[in-house]
Amino acid sequence: MQMEIDSAERGREARLVEPPARLSSRQKAAVVVRLLLSQDVSPGLDRLSPEMQADLARAMASLGPISRATLSEVVREFTQRLDGLALTAPNGLAAALALLEPHISPIARAGLRAEAEAGDPADPWTRLAALEAERLRPLLMTESAEVAAILLSKLAVAKAASLLAGLPEGRAQVIAHAVSLTATVTPAMVERIGTHLLGQMQADPDPAFRASPVDRVGAILNSVGSALRETLLGGLAARDAGFADDVRRAIFTFQHIPKRVEPTDVPRILRRVDPDMLTRAIAAGLEEAPLTVEFLLENMSKRLADQIRDEAETMGKPRTEDGEAAMAEVVTAIRALEEEGEVRLIAPED
Repeated sequence: MQMEIDSAERGREARLVEPPARLSSRQKAAVVVRLLLSQDVSPGLDRLSPEMQADLARAMASLGPISRATLSEVVREFTQRLDGLALTAPNGLAAALALLEPHISPIARAGLRAEAEAGDPADPWTRLAALEAERLRPLLMTESAEVAAILLSKLAVAKAASLLAGLPEGRAQVIAHAVSLTATVTPAMVERIGTHLLGQMQADPDPAFRASPVDRVGAILNSVGSALRETLLGGLAARDAGFADDVRRAIFTFQHIPKRVEPTDVPRILRRVDPDMLTRAIAAGLEEAPLTVEFLLENMSKRLADQIRDEAETMGKPRTEDGEAAMAEVVTAIRALEEEGEVRLIAPED
């Protein structure tokens, strides 16, 4: 009799345990996302296209109650797939470029970016997010505040914060307020805005050279001797007087140091210059650029200044070529520190 009661009880328990529900792949993904959200874990849905986000929301809405058996089965299948996953590759050329960008040359980067923008069918926001902040910043100034707010909202928080911090205060405030007006924007509208902004980027590709023509010619003339520099500037003036004037203002030589360098930066600069080369530059500058020599010596320790002055006077004036090469070495050190953001040159006077 007892055996019959136990058998009936086990049968009733078996009937109470429902088998796992049969779910589609999208519904299983929705179950995993719902589980992550219940544990306050972000599933990174912002990296999906608007269509994929909408499909996921519809799949989640269709789930209804999820039994323990169904959840257990979905999690088991999900973890089995994770166990076999060793590495994930970028989704599309734009994502691959974003991953490789710090490690490839500017020429390769520009070519791949053009290829990605021309032929990658991925979500426009993914491609926009892969662009450098400097390329996106003009959009925040030219587009409406609402469009700019949507752009910031679709970017990673760190990049959005950097872009907002670089805007004029008034413009930044307007865009920050406009974020509050984007709550009712539809996914379709966001996608159209992304397509529009990406079109703007494709219409305004990266320039082949980061520096302006004036700065490039000026940098070249910085490194040639003074006689050749003046000859070339004379030739430029005969062809294009305005361009020649701009180049002359962009040139930065040993003689310009007192007017363009902050006194507090002198010790940092001189640490970048070979001591023998510095002594030769001082020796050459005693006659050719005495103001620069005094400026440099006055802004280093007195003991070091006296030592360098004595060595330079003992050396005597070096050959013109050697002296100009030594002075150019000091200028090169200043330019390198400027590019690294270690020093900031004073703007030239008009």
